[in-house]
Amino acid sequence: MSQKNSEQFIRTCLLLILSLLVIAIVLPMGWIVLSSLKNNNEFFSTPLKLPGRLLYVNYQNAWNLGLSQYFINSVLVSGVSIALTIVFGSACAYGLTRFYFKGQTVLFYLILGGLLLSPQVAVLPLYRMLNQFGIYNTYWAMILPYVAFRLPFAIFLIRSYFISFPRELEESAYIDGCNALTTFTRIVLPISKPILASTAIVTGIFVWNEFLFALIFIENKSLMTIPIGLSTFRDALTTDYTTMLAGIVIGSLPIMILYLAMQRSFIKGLTAGSVKG
Repeated sequence: MSQKNSEQFIRTCLLLILSLLVIAIVLPMGWIVLSSLKNNNEFFSTPLKLPGRLLYVNYQNAWNLGLSQYFINSVLVSGVSIALTIVFGSACAYGLTRFYFKGQTVLFYLILGGLLLSPQVAVLPLYRMLNQFGIYNTYWAMILPYVAFRLPFAIFLIRSYFISFPRELEESAYIDGCNALTTFTRIVLPISKPILASTAIVTGIFVWNEFLFALIFIENKSLMTIPIGLSTFRDALTTDYTTMLAGIVIGSLPIMILYLAMQRSFIKGLTAGSVKG
């Protein structure tokens, strides 16, 4: 087999594999959307057929059943968590790449050690700490653990990008009289938008879909996020599955829109960090 034919064969195989992956993702999503437009009788009797009549009222019912409050809570918790993760992650990554001090490497490996910590293992200590600090059953009971568990990966990702950052720009800023903080906020961060977008998307996906901490650290229904709020749609005797599926569709849209809007920056940031880091 010639080199040209071999490359063509490899491309064909990759295209086939990727096509199968797309089908495996798109088909369940399509089924959820179609099922959310049915009534419960159609959902159980003809689960694989198109709905006889499109019931958009399911989305209205899901929204009125409390999904609107869960949606607002998720947006608030995710927004604050993303912002804090980016602020602290970028500042820490910049310090690790620009300021040299004794034990720097050890500190970096300790930070990476946070990637090995399982959230399930930390539930009991976190529960006791949140109670002692008086923030149990508040928004901060979710936000602080989310930021803590996403910071190690954020620092690792942003640090890889900062390592490849051209030092000449920073040196020019220092010559013009800028200090380290001004250089970081006015020179480094604006040029680092791709990696910050990547960090925002990865953090947003984790926080938006997180279930364990939100289940254990929140008791007040008015503070619940979408993953926990949707579980309240289930009743002990009857469950409106099509309304629940409509809520799942609504809850999935923000992350999909976020990724579609920032996908170029996301790919660019990950590529730059992985290649140059």
